[in-house]
Amino acid sequence: MTKIIKDHPIGSHPFARSLLSVDENTLSKVEHRALSENGHNDILLEYMTLALQEHHISPEALNRHQELIRSLKIAHCQIPRAPYPQDVTTQKGNFAEIFLAEYLSVTTDAQLPIYRLRYNPNPDQSMKGDDVLLFDLDSDPVRIIVGESKFRKVPTKQSVIDIVDNLARSNRIGLPVSLMFVSERLFQENKTELGEKVQACAVLFAKNRLCIDYVGLLMSNSNVRRYVNRHTSDTLHNLLMISLGMDDPEIIVKQAFARLEENT
Repeated sequence: MTKIIKDHPIGSHPFARSLLSVDENTLSKVEHRALSENGHNDILLEYMTLALQEHHISPEALNRHQELIRSLKIAHCQIPRAPYPQDVTTQKGNFAEIFLAEYLSVTTDAQLPIYRLRYNPNPDQSMKGDDVLLFDLDSDPVRIIVGESKFRKVPTKQSVIDIVDNLARSNRIGLPVSLMFVSERLFQENKTELGEKVQACAVLFAKNRLCIDYVGLLMSNSNVRRYVNRHTSDTLHNLLMISLGMDDPEIIVKQAFARLEENT
C-alpha cells in the first residue's frame, strides 16, 4: 500500500473485478501503482460509462435534455447535440480524468465535491484548471489531493515528464488553482457548509496546516508501466504515479461514449 492511497479495491467492486494492481517504486523511488486489464473490460466499460454520464451532466439536466429531444422529434425539428464531447481527443482526456477521479474516490477517504465537467461551456474542448481535486476535510490535517491525468495511445517519455511537471508547477503555486472554483460551485448548489470548508482551505494553507498530495495518471497501452517506471522524476516528495495499461486503450473510450450517445 502506498502512503497516499489505500490498497486496490477487493471483492465485488468493478475495479477489483476488472483490473490487476501492482504497487512498486519507479527508478527514482517514486511510488507507482501499475493497473492493467484482466480480461473483464466489459465490467470496467459498464462502470465507466455510468461515471462518464455522471461527471458530464446531472440526472435532472439529462432528463430535461431527453425530454427536449422527444419534443423536437415529434415536431420534426433539428435535434441538439448530446452533452458529451464529440472530439475524440477530448473524449480520451475526459475518460482518463474521470477514471482518476473515480479511482481516488474509491481508494482514499477524500471526496470529490463537484463534477467539474458539468460546468464546461464547450464540451469539445478540454476544461482548464486542475484535472482532479479531492478533499478530505475530516482528516487532521485537512488533506487535498491534486490529480493530473493524460491519455496516450502509445506511452512516451515526454507524457510522463509532462504529468510530473504539471503537478510540480501546482506545488510551486501553492494552493490548487481550482480551489475557489470548487467552493463557488458549491455555494451555487446551496451546499454552503461544504463550500465554506473548501474555501477555508486557503486559510489553513496560510497557517501551514494543510496537507496537499499529488497523483499523476497515464492511461495508455500495455507498455505504460515501463515508461512510468523509467521516466518519473523525484521532483515531488509527496507524489504517487498511477499507470493504466490496456492492449488497446482507445477501444474502451470509443465504446463508452458510443453507449452514452445511444442512451441520450
